[in-house]
Parts: sequence; C-alpha cells; structure tokens
Amino acid sequence: MIELIVAARCTGCNVCVKVCPTDVFDVSDNGPPRIARPSACQTCFMCELYCDADALYVGPDCAASGAVEEQALLAQGALGRYRRDSGWGAWSSDPDHSNEHWRMELVFALARALDSADTPPR
Repeated sequence: MIELIVAARCTGCNVCVKVCPTDVFDVSDNGPPRIARPSACQTCFMCELYCDADALYVGPDCAASGAVEEQALLAQGALGRYRRDSGWGAWSSDPDHSNEHWRMELVFALARALDSADTPPR
C-alpha cells in the first residue's frame, strides 16, 4: 500500500497521479501530490515504477498501511527499489537488474493475436 511521498525528492511532475489506476493521489498546487485515498491503493507499484525521482514508497502489504520512517527508508535504499529490481528506466540496461517482466506487453499482444485468430467470427 502507498505509504509515503518524500517531499524533498518529489519534482511535482504528477506522473504518479496520472498513472495510478485507482485515483489514490490528488494534485497539490504547491508541493508534492497528496495521498488522498490510501485505502484505494491496490499495491500495483505503478506510481513507484514511473517516479524517476524515487520519491515514493509503496509497502508490500496490500491490505493495511504500516508505520514507516522516512529516514530509515532512505538509509535502507528502499525508495525506488521496485523500479530498480524491475529493470525499469535507468536500470533497464543494467544486467544486475534484468527482471524484464514489464516487457510482457509484446507477449500479451501475441497471445491476443493468436486468440483472435482461433476465435470463430460472430
């Protein structure tokens, strides 16, 4: 579940607001977006994936929010970990982070094409 936006890192680009499928964030006129509806978070990590500033932390528990300490997360390198471990963005060419599950779009497109070829016309 979304836990934290680190204001000092946030650029205010509002990409997290745009990519969130459940409308968890509200745009703020002066500062980082606001976590307006945390219980709507599906723990999909889309906001964390698209945050180039690594300003968001999504906790692994999708059912409940947990207490987090900003300084502890920074010290642990937890911010941006999902992006890094997914081989996303700047990490896409790093062989140590070559998890390429985010590239499944091509596989899904092929599966849809094969499925539609087998489906009789209606």
